[in-house]
Amino acid sequence: MDFTKTPGWLDWYAGPSKPRFQVPAGAVDAHCHVFGPGAQFPFAPERKYTPCDASKEQLFALRDHLGFARNVIVQATCHGADNNALIDALQSSGGKARGVVTVKRGISDEELQRMHEAGVRGVRFNFVKRLVDFTPKDELQEIAARIAKLGWHVVIYFEAADLPELWDFFTALPTTVVVDHMGRPDVSKPVDGPEFELFLKFMRENDNVWSKLSCPERLSVTGPRALDGEQAAYRDVLPFARRVMDEFPDRVLWGTDWPHPNLKDHMPDDGLLVDFIPHIAPTPELQRKLLVDNPMRLYWPEES
Repeated sequence: MDFTKTPGWLDWYAGPSKPRFQVPAGAVDAHCHVFGPGAQFPFAPERKYTPCDASKEQLFALRDHLGFARNVIVQATCHGADNNALIDALQSSGGKARGVVTVKRGISDEELQRMHEAGVRGVRFNFVKRLVDFTPKDELQEIAARIAKLGWHVVIYFEAADLPELWDFFTALPTTVVVDHMGRPDVSKPVDGPEFELFLKFMRENDNVWSKLSCPERLSVTGPRALDGEQAAYRDVLPFARRVMDEFPDRVLWGTDWPHPNLKDHMPDDGLLVDFIPHIAPTPELQRKLLVDNPMRLYWPEES
């Protein structure tokens, strides 16, 4: 099938720079995606956007270029609950990738087991209204209870303003819970203000909650952007990421978010995104926790 990319949305950055920061051996890019290719893995009819193609081969080439050893591939909303592109990437990775899928209530135990054998270790619940249609919470609770038996976790994607109304649901989940992109804080507000303090309280009071310190390119308001060799990009996001890193060093992950879906403003150079890491995690010990120890404990516990 032929698909036409949503107008105004950018393609991923071709020819990324080689990072100056050398990630530790065994580092994991714990949040990235594959899109199609649409001719092989069609995008979902109910999707809210149509991306450019971003294949497993291109993802694995980027992994090697940036110096990472492994990937965690997260199901993108443009594929809905059809996880075939993701499963294919996992099966082609030689054990170097794990996956986070989107499933519906009717999925069979046999299909969940097949996904587990392919390398799936989590499901994603998306609450960003502009990206997905509402799924009843009782359906999500049922899914969470089923995947808990496999030792999987739940990844949640939401925006900071919605945390109060979702709090009771999130705190009732029976698994490890991983928050995408620090709950998308409004970084134009104070880092010690009530909105971000509520997110920190969420993590403090629930030791099963982890956070990805990823996607500064989505959160930044004043930049500067990760382009043209910039070594101190997205300075307005840094205080938020440092707060989480400093307080919860054993419950944080980092990922590129390649190929950066839905960006209209600018497309970051992934090499410069890697150079953002030592600003978040300034010591070798913290870098190892963020990039190796934590993701290995969550996604490859048999090796950690």
